[in-house]
Amino acid sequence: MRARLALLGGLLLVLVALLVLYLVNRPSAEAARGPIVIGLLHALSGSMATSEAPLVASVKLAVEEINAGGGLLGRRVELKIEDTRSEPRVAAAAAERLISNEHAVALFGCWSSNCRQAVRPVVETHRHLLFYPLAYEGLEQSPHIIYTGPTPNQHALPAADWAMTGFGRRVYLIGTEALYSRRVNAMLRDFILLSGGQVLGERYVPLAGTDMSGVLADLQALQPDLVLSTIGGSSNRAFFDALVAAGLTDLPLMSLRAAEPEMTAYDGGRLDRHFTAWSYLQSQPGPANQAFLARLRHSQGEGVQVSDPAVSAYIGVQLWAAAVREIGSVQTDAVNANVLQQSVAAPQGFAAVDGQSRHLWRQLRIAQVKPGGQLGEVFMLPRYIKPEPWPSFRSNEHWMAVLPHAEGAP
Repeated sequence: MRARLALLGGLLLVLVALLVLYLVNRPSAEAARGPIVIGLLHALSGSMATSEAPLVASVKLAVEEINAGGGLLGRRVELKIEDTRSEPRVAAAAAERLISNEHAVALFGCWSSNCRQAVRPVVETHRHLLFYPLAYEGLEQSPHIIYTGPTPNQHALPAADWAMTGFGRRVYLIGTEALYSRRVNAMLRDFILLSGGQVLGERYVPLAGTDMSGVLADLQALQPDLVLSTIGGSSNRAFFDALVAAGLTDLPLMSLRAAEPEMTAYDGGRLDRHFTAWSYLQSQPGPANQAFLARLRHSQGEGVQVSDPAVSAYIGVQLWAAAVREIGSVQTDAVNANVLQQSVAAPQGFAAVDGQSRHLWRQLRIAQVKPGGQLGEVFMLPRYIKPEPWPSFRSNEHWMAVLPHAEGAP
């Protein structure tokens, strides 16, 4: 009898030990559900691939850092990347696929405003969430988009004011035949006239267009004090080449859609008075930026270029992760509400969401393009600028009336 009791006692101890081992080592409920999927929409091919490659690299780094820190809610974050091929319709289809098939809980990406406008109905239909990292024309405020890039009052307008103060108020506008350029130039025309300036001419080139003969004819005939450019993508190379070939390297140029990757790839430093305007510059000093660059290059390769849009893309992932941690959930509606209260450390200082507008407070730096394409800061506004999606120097009704006359090609 005693032997049987001893045997039963031993078996009970073994069972208890096995139960303890199971409870200690079993996966958590969150981990058992698998990774948290997020989606990235950027051009890996096409005319915008050079500009968008740094954004892909920065988002990859952000995800790597989250996972290296233990993931979120005990789960790994998995990044699904879709090549938009620089085509808005492709981006819209990819967004639908990421939400419906891959069950991504948040989307990040798009470069052009045409891409954002194509993806926006998909995101809104699904009550989803997109983080958009580019400088854009404003004039919208979707309840399902966080805009981490600058609005015109944080970017194009103060940059134009700085350039006109320094070089003169007889201005020529050039841009890509697209939504962003058309709408921003409509604002710039008003802004220049109200500032006592004159718009001598305005011309648009197709996306990836290389024929600059009409532009050169305008510049040689009109002789403006200043050129404001919203050309995007590979057409910047053709524009810079044309200015050099025509002997117009001394003509003041403010490029609003090109940063370090474009200036390096397209040799923007050949122009003597070439400037751009961003919140973040790869060359800016400080331990936060140096540490960010070191981590990025260790992760994505020594040759990777960084730009303001790339840092804005990185910040978008960090803001999303901060909201997930705070509420303890990846549920999209809950994250969308909480992210409006978030701020995070950034390579250029900090990034804070303005809860009223769903945009970020931002700094402005003006930089001159150096030989080789790097940017050297020449001016910085001493304060952060509150975002104004609808520029306050005109009424919202005025901008609504302007919109139908300032639409770009699809």
